[in-house]
Amino acid sequence: MSKKILIIGTSLRKDGNSNRLAQEFARGAEEAGNQVEIEYLYDKKIGFCKGCLACQRIRHCVIDDDANAIVGKMKTADVIVFATPIYYYEMCGQMKTLLDRSNPLFGTDYKFTDIYLLASAADTGEYSMDGAIKGLQGWIDCFDRSSLKGVVKALGAEGIGDVEGSEALSEVYEMGTSV
Repeated sequence: MSKKILIIGTSLRKDGNSNRLAQEFARGAEEAGNQVEIEYLYDKKIGFCKGCLACQRIRHCVIDDDANAIVGKMKTADVIVFATPIYYYEMCGQMKTLLDRSNPLFGTDYKFTDIYLLASAADTGEYSMDGAIKGLQGWIDCFDRSSLKGVVKALGAEGIGDVEGSEALSEVYEMGTSV
């Protein structure tokens, strides 16, 4: 059965390694017959959450920027894939800001159940993504029907293009085919 998959590339480096992971996941998922859309944040305007909680009443954020459209797509996706570079052992700020701005989804009849994380880091230690995984898991824990289904770690990927030909690129493609 075909799934609606939303991939969110959070790197501000247009041709960055995590965005390349997103593209390869998309290729696999499309070849498997799924409906795939990639939203890149590098050209989006997304402000910080003000913590006003108006979104819980009116079901959208009062800040008029690109986050509202992306959050709307998140609500109707079966699968959400986050692709992030790792900065200081954590997800990038753009990803965290988007997660905060997705607060209008809390308490709604969202559709997504499966969440994936694709991460690239200059560091080569397996532990280097632990902070990002924990941070994303905290968000997932707020959505009872959702769970983290998979993580791909592209280690040692500092320069643009470092993931080309890597095991991580093959792994995200395979993950995409099996969603």
